[in-house]
Amino acid sequence: MPNSLPRIVLAFVVTLCLVFLGGGAASAATATSPGPGIDVSWPQCGKTLPKQPAFAVVGVNYGLANNTNPCLASQLAWANTAKSPAATSQPRVALYVNTANPGLKGSWWPKSNTYNGVKVTNPYGNCALGSFKACSYMYGWAKASDDARRRGVSNPQTYLWWLDVETENTWQADKAANVAVLEGMTAYFKRIGARVGLYSTAYQWGRIAGAVKFTSPLAGLPSWLAGAGSAAGAKKNCALPGLTPGSRVSMTQYISGGLDYNYSCS
Repeated sequence: MPNSLPRIVLAFVVTLCLVFLGGGAASAATATSPGPGIDVSWPQCGKTLPKQPAFAVVGVNYGLANNTNPCLASQLAWANTAKSPAATSQPRVALYVNTANPGLKGSWWPKSNTYNGVKVTNPYGNCALGSFKACSYMYGWAKASDDARRRGVSNPQTYLWWLDVETENTWQADKAANVAVLEGMTAYFKRIGARVGLYSTAYQWGRIAGAVKFTSPLAGLPSWLAGAGSAAGAKKNCALPGLTPGSRVSMTQYISGGLDYNYSCS
């Protein structure tokens, strides 16, 4: 009986220590959690956006591959308030661009392997000779060039550029020609020293590009997967295969409260 009080006091002290240490660990985990990123574009023009997201991705175009997001400047300014995501592999600010292959039905279609005075080395041959794949490659090169030089993006070489590949844009039945467009865009961005990634779902990618060869410049590019309905679903999608051979899933998207949120897989 005389020893009961010290034991009770000791037990109480130990309990307090465990609670304190446990609470501290929880607080540290909360403090280091990067939280979700957010991507925005023209549909969010004029809307109040959450301040200081973990990271941000801004759409450069106005829904099509050949125009400009009217809110690009203000949304880039918002994106630059993003926190530095030290706990993720995502850059603080990245960009995404619309992609398409309108073919001869588009408002503009290349007629040679030269664009803006640059003679492009084309792996598909000479567009001037009527090769559709060669011209598709040049179309992609030209759209990427416009995105980097004509949309109002300063220092385009410093960004990670995501190629937004969705069925709502115009594509050809010839998947190899569609791949050529994306390869042309990739080639341009890499030429200026920028990084490139691919955004889509497995279903849409399969319909537009299909299986990509290991030798394609698209192989190994990071994948940003859409389609999750919740944060938990987005996290689960990190385990899905990338869109091309050797690709890893870098980021997954989910929608909440009318905004696109993004979970960093690493």
